[in-house]
Amino acid sequence: MTTITNAGVGSGLDLEAIISATLQASNQPKLQQFASRESELSVQLTGIGGIKSVMSKLQDVFEELASPDEFNQRVANVRQPSNAETLGDLVSVRADGTATTGAFEINVLQTAKGSRAQTDTSNPANAFTSADEVVTTAAGTLTFTAGSESFDIDIEAGATLEDIRQKINNSASFGVSANIINTGSESLLVFESSEAGAGNDLVITNNNAELDRLSTVANAGGPGGLLIGVQDNAQDAIIEVDGIQISNSSNVFTNAVQGLTITAKRESEASEVANVDVEFDREGVTTKIDEFIAAFNNTIDMIGQQSSSVSSPLFGDATVRSIKDQLTNALTTKIEGAGDFETIFDIGLSLNENGKLEKQNVVRSLNEALDTNFSDIGKLFTNTGGLADTFGSILENYVDSSGVLKQRQDILNLQKDDLEDDRLNHQFRMQQLESSLRQKYASLDTLIASMRSSGDYLMGQLSSLPGFTRE
Repeated sequence: MTTITNAGVGSGLDLEAIISATLQASNQPKLQQFASRESELSVQLTGIGGIKSVMSKLQDVFEELASPDEFNQRVANVRQPSNAETLGDLVSVRADGTATTGAFEINVLQTAKGSRAQTDTSNPANAFTSADEVVTTAAGTLTFTAGSESFDIDIEAGATLEDIRQKINNSASFGVSANIINTGSESLLVFESSEAGAGNDLVITNNNAELDRLSTVANAGGPGGLLIGVQDNAQDAIIEVDGIQISNSSNVFTNAVQGLTITAKRESEASEVANVDVEFDREGVTTKIDEFIAAFNNTIDMIGQQSSSVSSPLFGDATVRSIKDQLTNALTTKIEGAGDFETIFDIGLSLNENGKLEKQNVVRSLNEALDTNFSDIGKLFTNTGGLADTFGSILENYVDSSGVLKQRQDILNLQKDDLEDDRLNHQFRMQQLESSLRQKYASLDTLIASMRSSGDYLMGQLSSLPGFTRE
């Protein structure tokens, strides 16, 4: 707003103070009105945003609760042998939704392993003088095979034993590692394969006879310089489940018992066994119901914070009141096909005086419902027309990108934009008012200055007359 500070110079009147007071009287009430409106819109936006946020979390919870699989999980509880603290776990067991509840005894007769080939010291010529010994004067190729897996390593002319070890260990192989054992008088080569299972012994061949000491099969046929001892052969894992023997090429047994994944950790000592109980995942279902209760209560809390008192930003808001009513009424939805359960209150939940859910019920507790009708609890949520459907429709209507709350936010943001336009328009009007006031008071200033000048002139003329005195 442009300010000219010389009004009243001609007249001697304090016209600047008059202009300032007039502008202040017109400007200040509007500025206060703008500030009040902006604060009102901001707190409403914050309130709508807070409600939308907690409802989005409630929506996330119901997206999980809509899946029957979330309520049909099984859990395998493993009681390890008494010496597991010192020797480690015997097995680990994981159950999926297809597992049948029951109890099993598992012992591990044998763990799976890959083969181990090392320098055959029965022939001294197979050993190396040191890791720096040049193995071959000509380039060649070593081929590693175990079961259905195979890969080649190209060996350069002049390569040392250490060069070859590093090249093998740096290759993208199926799991072969090379090591050099230095005895003090000679160096021995050891290959270990991770390809487990009977019949998957490591076989190493070459296309250059100088590489025979690095092979299990010589270039011309027959044994090479590496030997796999009987104790170093690849072998299957063998377990017993309730006395039934099962073998597998790896330590992970999938569906040896339907729906269970059993991993053998070590071999049993003195016929020790692990006891496995497969049960419905009560803890998982309880956790999901707890998440639902917490998300619902957080939504009710937020609605209360934003609308319960006269000082609340959304007090008396019809949309917020409707949200609370719809969410509360949804709890009373009667669901068909859930056995003895018709509503959420039949599984041990109740509403307290604040409209929030609690795990307290005079009829039964949640634990009792889990004990008597575990499989029906999930149907309350997942059946057609169940809680997931009912809450899902309500939450979608309010929370999604085209939902009611997003529309409210858009309207409030537009009102904030309009308010900024009003500020600019008001600023322009105040500039026009100041300009108009200055023009009016400039004319008054000039008139008074002219009248004062004329008066001074007349008084000067009169004072020159004989006998004129100024009292």
